[in-house]
Amino acid sequence: MRKSLLALLLLGWAAIAQAQVPLREGYPQRYTVAAGDTLWSIAGQFLRDPWQWPALWQANTQVGDPDLLYPGDVLTLVQSSGQPQLNLERGTSRGTLKLSPQVRRTPLVDAIPALPPHAIDSFLLGNRMIEREEDFRQAPYIVAGDAERVLAGSGDRVFARGHFDVALPVAYGIFRQGKVYRDPQSQEVLGINADDIGGGEVLALDGDLATLALQRTTQEVRPGDRLFPSQAPPAAENFVPSAPDRPVDGLIIDVPRGVTQVGAMDVVTLDKGRLDGLTPGNVLAVMKTGETVRDRVAGEQVKIPDERAGLLMVFRTYDRLSYGLVLSASRSLAVQDKLRNP
Repeated sequence: MRKSLLALLLLGWAAIAQAQVPLREGYPQRYTVAAGDTLWSIAGQFLRDPWQWPALWQANTQVGDPDLLYPGDVLTLVQSSGQPQLNLERGTSRGTLKLSPQVRRTPLVDAIPALPPHAIDSFLLGNRMIEREEDFRQAPYIVAGDAERVLAGSGDRVFARGHFDVALPVAYGIFRQGKVYRDPQSQEVLGINADDIGGGEVLALDGDLATLALQRTTQEVRPGDRLFPSQAPPAAENFVPSAPDRPVDGLIIDVPRGVTQVGAMDVVTLDKGRLDGLTPGNVLAVMKTGETVRDRVAGEQVKIPDERAGLLMVFRTYDRLSYGLVLSASRSLAVQDKLRNP
């Protein structure tokens, strides 16, 4: 069920109403929501720290359904009891759609999202994290292609071996072991990134052997590739930004897309997850380690303080790992940069 976004934001307002929200220099008194906006970009018009946007929202009693923002809506900044708040004036661009035999009002334009959907949707569809090594080792695997071929592609038949639970859907995703993520200190395995190779449908079972028809491939399927039951596409989420409930002392440990320099709208892998208190919507500051320089007056080495260089939002969590989307970066970020509470 899609949650009412502003209703959730109002809950956040009660918790932080006592703190003064830092406004951005030159913020507008009125802002008209435009197509292509996100809640993050709108908050950046008013706030120095856009992740604090829940503090700005206020239900407008003159609007019957103030749960989502649409292009054409007007936001007005006002002061209430010394605190900045946004009032909402509904625009006229949403329109109505008449259907028979009854009349139903339906928005003709979609509500604006919290984050740019394209930034994470394709990533969620193509990435899968296996949290335990034994789960990967025990998964069914490709034995051979049709006519004993070593490689197979879309439309081919392949043979797999392993335990196939008939209670599960007959559609399986095919994955190849990717990066193994380890704790930087203990070297314990935190998770295994499963690279998407394709998908197929089980046509027949004979003991622990299965015949599959390949319906989709991103590259050639090889013997040893693993099978996991297909998952439903990830549901669209509107993330409500929040600080973690407990102190976070983590690291960026990978950039799944393979780049070395990280900037805004890049996805990164974090070495903290649900067991560390992280939830989707949590915002973290990215810190660059300060250099060690020589103090020529005192004649000693001095470490310059760590510097905040960016901000990211967690959008997918596992027990001991998370994925985050970099929302802003004042300089290039990289693997091993530190993560702290915002």
